[in-house]
Amino acid sequence: MPRFVILEHTTTEGTHWDFMLEEGDKLRTWSLATEPCPGVEIPAKELPPHRLIYLEYEGEISGGRGVVKRWDSGRFYQLLLSEGDRVQVRLFGSRIRGTVLLTRKPQEENYWKFYLLS
Repeated sequence: MPRFVILEHTTTEGTHWDFMLEEGDKLRTWSLATEPCPGVEIPAKELPPHRLIYLEYEGEISGGRGVVKRWDSGRFYQLLLSEGDRVQVRLFGSRIRGTVLLTRKPQEENYWKFYLLS
């Protein structure tokens, strides 16, 4: 089963959460504006793919880009849906066990919403 991780990422500008899904030899990544919480729609921005090392890494990020700490990690049983403007996965982590839905506004290339269904 593929893996996922959610990292709490603290920078000089504040804190956000990086949601990462393993896809082959990379991690598909979104930056979440707030900590994941069931039933709350969270603004998200898709980032360039990250290296698999972040599945296990905690600590300082090179180039003065802050510090990351693992907030949750685990496996996702299946990618329920992955089409242009929607991604839906079922997560099995230590904190989150449920379905996440990510949707993108068609008119805004990098404006997503993260929603933890259960």
